[in-house]
Amino acid sequence: MLKLNLKQDLVIRARNACRNIVGSFRYLFDDYSSVTIERTVIRLMGIDGALQDGKPYPNIIVDDLKSKSALGKGAVMWVVNAMTARGMSPQEVAHAVATLGLDLTKIPIQSNEEIHKTLNQYTDKMLTHIKKQKLHREKMFEKYGPRRIPAIYVIVATGNIYEDVTQAKAAAREGADIIAVIRSTAQSLLDYVPYGATTEGFGGTYATQENFMIMRKALDDVSEEIGRYISLTNYASGLCMPEIAAMGAMERLDLMLNDAMYGILFRDINPQRTILDQYFSRMINAYAGIEIQTGEDNYLTTSDAIEKAYTVTASQLINEQFALLSGIRPDKMGLGHAFEINPDLENGFLYELAHAMLTRELFPNSPVKYMPPTKFASGNVFKTHLMDAMFNFVGQLTGQGVQLLGMMTEAIHTPHLADRSLAIENAQYVFNTIKDLGNELNLDSNGFINQRANSVLEEATLFLEKVADEGLLNAMSHGEFADIKRPEHGGKGFDGVFRKDIGYINPFMDRMKAELMQL
Repeated sequence: MLKLNLKQDLVIRARNACRNIVGSFRYLFDDYSSVTIERTVIRLMGIDGALQDGKPYPNIIVDDLKSKSALGKGAVMWVVNAMTARGMSPQEVAHAVATLGLDLTKIPIQSNEEIHKTLNQYTDKMLTHIKKQKLHREKMFEKYGPRRIPAIYVIVATGNIYEDVTQAKAAAREGADIIAVIRSTAQSLLDYVPYGATTEGFGGTYATQENFMIMRKALDDVSEEIGRYISLTNYASGLCMPEIAAMGAMERLDLMLNDAMYGILFRDINPQRTILDQYFSRMINAYAGIEIQTGEDNYLTTSDAIEKAYTVTASQLINEQFALLSGIRPDKMGLGHAFEINPDLENGFLYELAHAMLTRELFPNSPVKYMPPTKFASGNVFKTHLMDAMFNFVGQLTGQGVQLLGMMTEAIHTPHLADRSLAIENAQYVFNTIKDLGNELNLDSNGFINQRANSVLEEATLFLEKVADEGLLNAMSHGEFADIKRPEHGGKGFDGVFRKDIGYINPFMDRMKAELMQL
């Protein structure tokens, strides 16, 4: 069987360094919260909706409490206090704050017993709903069979959720296993989640709870039609990371793009805000049984895939430890990497095979997500289609978990239905024709592929030990990841991080953490 001979002492050293890196942030998770986390908690209580100008109720409540320096106790405390005192539902409290100017801080504080009685009622209701959605997904896989490996993952990105539905159903009928609805350009920089169904987007479709619901129903319908469960993914990243994770849990998304460092490096979101938000968002995903996917492929869009291969491995190992801390099991960690080596490089395929096998063997129980060659795609659609075939060859040969298919028109326009159909046909042919090839091959332990994999692993290990010594935030401020400098107190959203007061309440984090620890 095709297998590397990795230096296990390096694997142990690398993971130990990552545990130290991630463990250094416990102060942040224990003592701080963010405006996004507070909006997430009151959304989970059942608050939704927006004013006519589009400003969501959760933003209105949290912004008002922040302006009064009252967030330290947790937004949900003030909401539940009002519910208890006035006999109101969460949505009625939100409506009163947003349209009638109700000041939550002026309502007399009710007894601790009464507040927690009301709080537990609504917490139980939402957690029960999320568990039912998780169970429904599990029953669908029992009914239709497990997801294939590699799973065929394709994107839709029209900007119109109803057109996305048409394209998603067509892709499923052609053979796709996972549909990813690409978000509208720069939605990750919005510090609010748009409300309702949307029909206009730029380079993608806005991630909203109603859009999630519309696409989930469409994919459930086509799953029944073709007798195969079609999974749905979107993006729990950016300034609204945990909010979108919560929406995905409520509407039964199956996978979520959810990286610990992507927003910092590629969207200039404040490091503390991102690391704090990913902690809760991943906890929600873990509780809901949602598979996370990370974005290490993006490192190779700004750095050379040979020279900086070690940064991909290092980031995967860091993402793994952050995920474990939030309660995500290895079988739900879709750690990412990409086929982005310059096609003009002699023996580039050998380098790629070494990198793909390194990722696959470092995370044997994880549904690793493998990204296609986009950096070197061009107007020559025939060459791009051939590069995609080579990418599919590596994916099947090394047993990647999720294969995000490349499109031959990648560098020209948003793919048409026919482009996606050809991409799926390409993958299906390659997957089928070399299905068991990996079982027939052995690697020379002293050959190039083994040596290259161990060389990358050694570079990653030394790098991680250096980061553990200087601190992750310092390393990012010096540009040691993706050649991009991100200072600790810079970037978007830093003003949304705050220290918790004594008596701070986040019932969902407390309950999820406790239940996940028992698994």
